[in-house]
Amino acid sequence: MFQTCPIPTPISFPQSLLLFPANRRSPPCNDLLNSCSSLSDLRRLHASLLTHGLAPRLAIATKLIYLASALCLTMSYARKLFDDMPRRDSFLWNTLIRGYATAGPCQEVPLLYREMHRAGFTPDHFTFPFVIRSCSVISAITEGKQAHCNIVKNRFDSNVFAQSSLIAMYFQTGEISDAEMVFREMEERSVVSWTAMIAGYSQNCYFDKSRCVFRQMISAGAKPNEITLVSVLPACNDVKHSDLGRSIHGFVIKSGLDPHLSLANAIIAMYGRCGSTQSAKYLFERMPVRSLVSWNTMIAVYEQNDDGDAAIRIFRRLMAEKIAVDCVTLVSVISACTNTGNLEIGRFVHELARKRGLDIDPRIGNALLDMYGTCGKIESARDLFQKLVPLKSVISWSAMIGAYAAHGHADEALKLFSEMKDEKITPNKSTFTSVLAACSHSGRVDEGLRHFDGMKRDYGVVPAVEHCACVVDLLGRAGRIGEALGFVERMEVKPDRAVWGALLGACRMHGNVEMAELVVEDLLRLDRHDATICVLMANLYAEAGRWEDAARMRRRMKERVMTKAPGFSLVETLGSVCLGYF
Repeated sequence: MFQTCPIPTPISFPQSLLLFPANRRSPPCNDLLNSCSSLSDLRRLHASLLTHGLAPRLAIATKLIYLASALCLTMSYARKLFDDMPRRDSFLWNTLIRGYATAGPCQEVPLLYREMHRAGFTPDHFTFPFVIRSCSVISAITEGKQAHCNIVKNRFDSNVFAQSSLIAMYFQTGEISDAEMVFREMEERSVVSWTAMIAGYSQNCYFDKSRCVFRQMISAGAKPNEITLVSVLPACNDVKHSDLGRSIHGFVIKSGLDPHLSLANAIIAMYGRCGSTQSAKYLFERMPVRSLVSWNTMIAVYEQNDDGDAAIRIFRRLMAEKIAVDCVTLVSVISACTNTGNLEIGRFVHELARKRGLDIDPRIGNALLDMYGTCGKIESARDLFQKLVPLKSVISWSAMIGAYAAHGHADEALKLFSEMKDEKITPNKSTFTSVLAACSHSGRVDEGLRHFDGMKRDYGVVPAVEHCACVVDLLGRAGRIGEALGFVERMEVKPDRAVWGALLGACRMHGNVEMAELVVEDLLRLDRHDATICVLMANLYAEAGRWEDAARMRRRMKERVMTKAPGFSLVETLGSVCLGYF
């Protein structure tokens, strides 16, 4: 039996409305149109307008298309209304373009923009911001630049809204210099244009420039709004710039902007990046209303500051309040479990993700893979890796290779690397770090050097200092200490503590006291208060029977008041992780 679709009940219009002239811009039915709050209301009103022959009027049709764009899940109803119109004007085109730009798909906007041109209608200052914004979303830089040319051609290049949209588009597509050019040529700058520059620099990690533009904005007398402040706060990303972050926080309180939830979340995240977890916690606990973003931010603050236990406690509170978690929540909690070795909570989160259908998200899959690998559960990591068949990315491959390499399965790591290349997955820096570590631990010197030489030649990956440290360790473990020293001297990047530490470890392994003395001096120049270096050197002297030198090195530690950080171990017992120092 077929189910019939109910026919909308028409609305009775007064006789005065039927006699209303067609050329009026604001017919009396505008009040009825404004009262539509649901799709069923809109359909009933549309049916009545069709019955009385009022639907083809431009003002009414424009309002119908606007309402259809706002009340429907898709743009199909609005598009049908537009296509059925016998006459059109620029405002009708703008309404449809705005609908697609807001509700999507944004790919339709450049097509409509071209059709509008072909139909002989000239875009105006209402058209361009929506066209530019859509080009930004779909990264259609060619169409965006064409729209920019039309903005200049039609003399809208002094329009603040159009220019601000251009700035946002160029930043979104990575055309930083073009965004700077548009901003530089602006005759008038509004808070929107200043904010577009600040946000664009922050999103592209040009934090120094973001802070600089914010200071210029204040000097120019422009008052930032909550969006401006949310945009600049990510640029306060370390202790050096915490003063600016605190100044912004003070401005927020004085301006009465602190009730804005997004701004409060951004301030908490800022304190976390600057290492002020207590300030972040204070603000979080005083929040009258918290969103999931607030909880996620606090979990991430603790996780990023190496306090995984506190991050897990916040997660327990979140679960107790029965707030639905998302992928961002679980990724942060999994990372906290990885850092603390809390495998029990990690497995609970894995099961939670599976029940909520979130385990198909590659971010969660990769985080779980890293957790199992780091915690030594190679079988669990392997099983998860095999289940990620359609979702495997370079991150997944690198995490699995790293898990094998870290736990002495060098053969499996190198075999998986070959399979990765066969699958046409391009390795990244993390992949090569794990591959070189696997070669180092298994004594495959020549193979490791081949992989190091092929990084830049075959894959365009420029060796970083961590790769150089792996090569030094590779050569040093094999007893080729002279080659290791020569490699350090030829390095294109400045050697850091890890590089010199790898060389010192090789010297101790093979009893090369003379070279160790040179390495220790370089290490102490990098960190003159590091007692670990002196302890290693003193032990090396003792092993060589040079007791006076060993005593001298220990006196040196006492004179400089150098203390060695205690070692510690984690033991999981009765569902909790215990920390023991030694």
